[in-house]
Amino acid sequence: MRVVVVGASGNAGTGVLRALHDAPEVTSVVGVSRRRPDLEAEPFRGVEWFQRDVSLPDVPGHGQRDQVLVDDLAQVFDGADAVVHLAWLIQPNRDRRLLRRTNVDGTRHVARAAAAADVAQLVVASSVGAYSPVHDDTPRDESWTTHGVGTSHYSVDKVAQERVLDEVEADHPEMVVTRLRPALIFQPDAGAEIARYFLGPLVPRRVLRPGLLPVVPFPGGLRLQAVHADDLGRAYLAALLHRDQARGAFNVAHDQVLRADDVAEVLDHGRSVGVPPALLRTLLSGAYDLRLVPTDPGWLDMAMGAPLMSTERARTRLGWQPRHSAADSLADLLHGLARGAGLGSPPLRRGR
Repeated sequence: MRVVVVGASGNAGTGVLRALHDAPEVTSVVGVSRRRPDLEAEPFRGVEWFQRDVSLPDVPGHGQRDQVLVDDLAQVFDGADAVVHLAWLIQPNRDRRLLRRTNVDGTRHVARAAAAADVAQLVVASSVGAYSPVHDDTPRDESWTTHGVGTSHYSVDKVAQERVLDEVEADHPEMVVTRLRPALIFQPDAGAEIARYFLGPLVPRRVLRPGLLPVVPFPGGLRLQAVHADDLGRAYLAALLHRDQARGAFNVAHDQVLRADDVAEVLDHGRSVGVPPALLRTLLSGAYDLRLVPTDPGWLDMAMGAPLMSTERARTRLGWQPRHSAADSLADLLHGLARGAGLGSPPLRRGR
């Protein structure tokens, strides 16, 4: 099986590459990214690499350039049994046009190219962030509506991506279109990236090392699901190996739900203090407006409204089982945050 992974150099992509390397069924792996990683470092070693940007610059002549880009990607995809599309921009938050061109238009470009190259399966990274908000703890399956959270640019773009995939499924019924909707994705080597994207330069990383914070401030009512990047990689592999069962959407997360005391327990002391979400949102909004933090309040809105996900469909149809608990995955990430851990790729570059 020849598999092309678009956006292979990031948090999810490295987990997918490790899973593909371990699978005897996969005979060839092709990586595609905007910036080339260190191909002598794991897990990039042995991957055939193409440096491509799935978005287009915001300049005149967009329509003609659009077809040129699709044709070029189709050549990269030629001969592939499956394309896994992971490419997604989280920052810069303030440049919505750039994010939209990459996240939504980029998905459309990849899908059109996969269809033009007669690829049998397209597997796309959606997210829990695409789901409509809830106000309870009832797990939702994949039939829950995907209208998103309107104040979150990430959620809005994930919803738009889902609509692109609806169109692809209607226009190309011969191609298996798979959507994975993971929870928060954690691994140690994402520490530097997550700190850079969400914490900014003013938050000291070392305080996140388990055992240092005396008490954990936590938004009241917030609860989280997570998945380790390696477990997520194995979910993508399972979708590829069970193609006939892989049409449609699949939630991917560990069933363990993390609340304030659980997060505090991971930090070695079990003490937390609830912070009213409205107050936290006001503080975050002010800090964002002053450019003190890179995270806008839409991320908090999405986190507070995201549903808990049932993963029964992935377990029964794809045979997927996570190996890392949510708490263990969070602990791995916190250690990675504290030491600025990363890999030899631009998005996961090591912290200072």
